[in-house]
Amino acid sequence: MKFAHELKQSLATQGFPPHWVAHAIPYGQLKKCLKKVQRELQELGLDAETLRALLDPKTDSPVALNYSLNPSSNSQIVRPKLTVEIHLHDGNIVDASLTPATRQFFEKISSKLPLDGSDAAKESKPADSTPTETVEEATPAPSQALTIANRAGKGYDTIEVPLVSDGVFFDILQNDVSSLDALQATERDQLKEEVKDLGKQVSHVARPGRFSKSDLDRWRRIFELYLDAEVFFATHERDHGARSSQKALQQLQWFQNQVQKQELVKSFKRPESRAAFSKFLELNLNLLKHLQFQELNLLAITKILKKFDKRTALGVSRAFPSAISSRKLLSGDIAKEVCARISDELVSIIPQVNDYLCPICYAIAYQPVRLDCQHVFCIRCSVKLQRRHEEYCPLCRARVVMDASAKNIDSELEKFMRKNFPAEVKEKERADQIERGIEEFGPSYKPAECAVM
Repeated sequence: MKFAHELKQSLATQGFPPHWVAHAIPYGQLKKCLKKVQRELQELGLDAETLRALLDPKTDSPVALNYSLNPSSNSQIVRPKLTVEIHLHDGNIVDASLTPATRQFFEKISSKLPLDGSDAAKESKPADSTPTETVEEATPAPSQALTIANRAGKGYDTIEVPLVSDGVFFDILQNDVSSLDALQATERDQLKEEVKDLGKQVSHVARPGRFSKSDLDRWRRIFELYLDAEVFFATHERDHGARSSQKALQQLQWFQNQVQKQELVKSFKRPESRAAFSKFLELNLNLLKHLQFQELNLLAITKILKKFDKRTALGVSRAFPSAISSRKLLSGDIAKEVCARISDELVSIIPQVNDYLCPICYAIAYQPVRLDCQHVFCIRCSVKLQRRHEEYCPLCRARVVMDASAKNIDSELEKFMRKNFPAEVKEKERADQIERGIEEFGPSYKPAECAVM
């Protein structure tokens, strides 16, 4: 199945909004325009094989070509430019490797003779066009066709080959890339607003309450699973960086399965939490759709540029992306920006216990002792450090441990931990009680259990 048909089918069946589909890269139109570029070059005696030979920097031919994509002086619009450097001997080109048609073309433009018939040059000024316009051919006056700059004392003529169709091709491609940039910016801002609104909703339903009507623990577990899933970005050594849409879909499905397996949604105490979770899933699915749409358009751009190179040997598949490197579409940063916003304004709303662990015992740093160096340890580990007369902070090696006292207990942080991590605090208190009992009564100590008579 040809890619043009695959692209059309994907746009029609993957559930993209109609206004997205209207902004997709017009691969079929660009392919038709490419045929005109190829035909125009062939009429000048510049078929792909000839161009490949003349563009080779290792060749010893007295004729050398250069094809560049540079922004216009007064705009960021990229303009293609094909120039020829001809080394003449007594006004003639001596190169047996040139075809008769190519030799005739170069000899005519080097002598500034008018071209006729199939050798007629095309006007170099590209026509204004939009992605939906039909590409038409134009034939300029010979006096407008050539721009020649002699290399003094070298016997070289530098000539700009007048082409029309390639200018139209890149006008269409750039216009559509700009259109996709604008669409992406609009959709990205909308997603950010959705993240902001969802953050307010989650903050409300997960707020710790006096009467246990809070879903704080369930939301914490949901976000722990979401961070473990690394849906759109991976941070592992072997697997790191942005994920493809296919891999992102697999990770999102894993996250949903884990939430369902642990019955986190079923155990919500507040109905608003169920609505917020549905909105959270919808947000991720929308972001996945954006990623899929972006990948389709990037693939269309890559394929049409490779096809351009195959038919013309002009090497634009590398030059075009770097010429418009500022484009948001080619940088693929929408997932990065939205995921950063999710982390900052949504996931961070729910305190994670991993952010409040003691770096020595890896339990919650309850009854937190904040040393003068500002590092925090649980009170049991702080006492053990002082008993061993260890003067230096285990993290920064500041000489502050022996200066710690009851004044170093961070009471505000202690209240925060008791409010947001009640289960972990209770477990830590019990572990500290057992450890103190063993120290006082020996290893046979067992805490007394509550008994109802």
